[in-house]
Amino acid sequence: MLKKKWIASLGITSLLVGGILAGCSNDASTDKKDNKTGDNKKVEITLAGWGSSPEESELLEQVLKDFEDKHPNIKVKHEVIADQYMDVVKTRLIGGEGPDVFYLDAVEAPALIETGVVEPLNDYVKDDFDVEDFEKPLVEAFQKDGKYYGFPKGYSTLALFYNKKMLKDAGVEVPKTWDELLEASKKLTKGNKVYGFGQNPELARTLFIAESHGGKVVVDNKANFADSKVVEALQPYVDQHLKDKTAAQPKDVGADWTGEMFGQGKAAMVIEGNWAIPYLDSTFKDIDYGMAEVPTINGNKGTMAFTVAYVMNAASEKKEAAWELMSYLTGKEGMETWTSKGFELPSRKSVAEKLGYDKDELRGALVAGAPYATVWSNGSNLPIIFNNFNNQFVNAYLGKEDLAKALKEAQDTANKEIDGQ
Repeated sequence: MLKKKWIASLGITSLLVGGILAGCSNDASTDKKDNKTGDNKKVEITLAGWGSSPEESELLEQVLKDFEDKHPNIKVKHEVIADQYMDVVKTRLIGGEGPDVFYLDAVEAPALIETGVVEPLNDYVKDDFDVEDFEKPLVEAFQKDGKYYGFPKGYSTLALFYNKKMLKDAGVEVPKTWDELLEASKKLTKGNKVYGFGQNPELARTLFIAESHGGKVVVDNKANFADSKVVEALQPYVDQHLKDKTAAQPKDVGADWTGEMFGQGKAAMVIEGNWAIPYLDSTFKDIDYGMAEVPTINGNKGTMAFTVAYVMNAASEKKEAAWELMSYLTGKEGMETWTSKGFELPSRKSVAEKLGYDKDELRGALVAGAPYATVWSNGSNLPIIFNNFNNQFVNAYLGKEDLAKALKEAQDTANKEIDGQ
């Protein structure tokens, strides 16, 4: 997950609606009494997710073993879908063979929830599950019309990574505002060898910046990024690259992503997520770096949050057992084990506090951003919107087109695609 962009194509088909009416879970022939976890028969439920690092996989297997030890009448079959995850899951849901429980990325959630294939969870949730313990923006990403459709298994926000030696040598303090970041970048840049700031010119990383002047990128599930307030907010980001020449994207320096760019010493500062920490610690062991909250813009704090939930197949014949698994995985005990190594941050505030992440020298900045973060999820048409945004924003970033004109072209194209669905 080190370089994951947290984006995917949706293309949800209306066949899913028919699939949920006709389909059921993997073992449709199972006697429905097996759904009751109090019966003596062992219930087998399927949990599907994508692949991860060997360390993460080992950790999840430990959590599942702990669950089975505490629920001896439930067996969990863990399926790893290595490629084209959402396409595979949607195909199985259509065919009535979807998993009982599966991962759902926040960016995918609105479109899939609309089809009716995800089970609403309000009737399962009891007071002792303590929904209020979750970071609010993360839970809201999986809500619709007051109903819960999933609970986040973890998350990452973005924070400012900075090279301590470079800042010290340049006599620069860690920037707390965006204006300070721009000024610091000038002092930290050394020709085209080292840039003050490494940038990611894409919507998944700049949405909070785009909306920092009061504009909205998405309005009524349609593109709105040609709004003058959005253009105004993004212009300094582009100008830092084109005019100040104190910022660059990874490919400008032969890197694949900003974490690598930072580790190689080609950027003094970058804005990255939790996944960059183990990468830097293992690949660039000698770098002395610190982390801070993303600098404020116009006096307001902002960052992005990326999260994935466990959700239940609405056609499952084993919903009681499925909820037992979900409530354990996203409960305080299961989440503490799952997040104990720091691969993901706990979406529950109490678990973050118990594990000390809120006060951690590095991850504390990421945890601090969770309450005010903009979650990477905004309506069922976001994939169309961000694809068109990214295509044209890069043109403006490279100086091939005026920013306002580029975003207007992208907005028009995106909304024509949306209207043509």
